[in-house]
Amino acid sequence: MHDPSGVRVTGALMPYADGFRAELARLGYTAGSAELQLGLVAHLSRWLADQTLHVGELTPERVKQFFELRRRSGYTAYWTERSLWPLQDYLRRLGVLSAPTPPVASTPLEKLLEDYRGYLVRERGVGISVNPYLAKARRFLSELRSSAAGLGVESLTAADVRQYVLRECRRGYSVSYAQNLVAALRSLLRYLHVKGLTSIPLAPAVPGVAGWRGTALPRALEGEVVARLLASCDRQRATGRRDYAILLLLARMGLRAGEVAALELEDVDWRQGEITIRGKGHRQERLPLPVDVGEALVDYLRQGRPLHECPKLFMRAQAPLAGLTSTGVTMVVHQACDRAGLPPVGAHRLRHTAATEMLRGGARLSEVEQVLRHRSQATTAIYAKVDRVALRPLAQPWPGSVA
Repeated sequence: MHDPSGVRVTGALMPYADGFRAELARLGYTAGSAELQLGLVAHLSRWLADQTLHVGELTPERVKQFFELRRRSGYTAYWTERSLWPLQDYLRRLGVLSAPTPPVASTPLEKLLEDYRGYLVRERGVGISVNPYLAKARRFLSELRSSAAGLGVESLTAADVRQYVLRECRRGYSVSYAQNLVAALRSLLRYLHVKGLTSIPLAPAVPGVAGWRGTALPRALEGEVVARLLASCDRQRATGRRDYAILLLLARMGLRAGEVAALELEDVDWRQGEITIRGKGHRQERLPLPVDVGEALVDYLRQGRPLHECPKLFMRAQAPLAGLTSTGVTMVVHQACDRAGLPPVGAHRLRHTAATEMLRGGARLSEVEQVLRHRSQATTAIYAKVDRVALRPLAQPWPGSVA
């Protein structure tokens, strides 16, 4: 029988042991995991005493030294720096440890990329897509640096830009990747010119990528497949109730994975039967809450969601307890596919499914646009290609066939 209270902590960390024990319980750690965590704290406290160090001197370098000793001593659990994150986070919130200082950009490339990040976020309003922009900028600038002194942006020419794009596109990337590449490159080149790092605007020198808009069909799932995904959730368990509610939000209301992850408890207006969606561009919009989705949420909140002060609606199932991320929502879909014996699909396939089912049920494109919260009618228009009932009167007789 595991008993965290039986772990004796002496030395510098002793005054914080009881509080940390309560913190582990609050974060949802099991008794066994909490016992191991406190054993790690006891070992660290003894090491600090041997080194005549106080808690405030627990720097990243000293943490590294401690875990090197722990690995040499033959410990088989909690022997990496990550193991100490719960304790460090707790001590920082108490003000005992200082917050980690962000790494300072030490090379011209890193300094430029850090400034470019600020430009994208503050001046261009880029949100979660900032990292793909930075990754493509790093690749382009690194190639320049390998062929010129410094970063080489001052001597950059339109021919250099075109040659880079052609070289990259010959690697066999998809059309969508190539389109994203040139969009990111144009953004970087605009930034370089605004900052005075290039004497002429080079963004117009980026060649376009041939890709015809609207050629692809939305790939919706059949109703039987969605039913199998929902049936794979064991609703006798907390995680099954959570996953069932998430899948319903994706398949019935067409929410994006990030929108599901962003939902908070106060976003559900039970009296009005509405739910507030925090969508792209920091927009908030209210939608009617379908009865079956509302019932699934009630079931999860009453019998599945951990009792925790986190404002997020959907929580992690394992400690440390925290709100589910968009990656976590995508993993819920992947795991449901695995349980149902289906090939893995992304959460966005369920958004396509919701739109397609609305059209099959007789909804107009304008109504689909409202539910999916598209900014442009052209985005919703792709679903016209799967509305077979509306398209049938437009079909022309096949030449030579009998009318």
